[in-house]
Amino acid sequence: MPEQRPHPTPVTLVAPTTRRHAEWLEMVREFAADGEEHVDGGAFFGLSVEDLAVPEAFDAWVRGALAHERGEDVPPAWVASTLRWVEQDGRLVGTIHLRHELNDILREQGGHIGYGVRPSARRRGVATAALAAMRRLAAERGMGRLLVTCDDDNAGSIGTIEANGGVLEDVRGGLRRYWVPVVDPAR
Repeated sequence: MPEQRPHPTPVTLVAPTTRRHAEWLEMVREFAADGEEHVDGGAFFGLSVEDLAVPEAFDAWVRGALAHERGEDVPPAWVASTLRWVEQDGRLVGTIHLRHELNDILREQGGHIGYGVRPSARRRGVATAALAAMRRLAAERGMGRLLVTCDDDNAGSIGTIEANGGVLEDVRGGLRRYWVPVVDPAR
């Protein structure tokens, strides 16, 4: 008989805010404590976690992320994007980043969406639910199918993407490239 997982509490995608700086910092430091040097979907825009520990830098980063969502102040060679934090039961458990279009680099690696779930919240359906929610947001923006990539050996992300209707296009340089449909926002 297959292992039964408890049904996860639904997740909510929330816009970045300076009011949750301490909680955000605790979340991203959990990734580092688990040996991860990078937070997928974190959209740090070249800054380190320690840079963003400084309240003024964090405030500027949040303002910049919100401007990028409106298509403002997007650096050359970057694309407009939407950053959301993943909340479950009032706690920040992850981050997810939607790029509004693909450039040459994103077409090969990165795709439209990147996401990360803090180690203490993994294997409970958080990433699957967050990706479904971001697909709805992409539909509301009028986007079509979405390119989502993951490492070829990342069983968790493979399951997340396939559970969201991902169809494998190919594997390039150790990266699996999937096309995922957007979700009708009326659903």
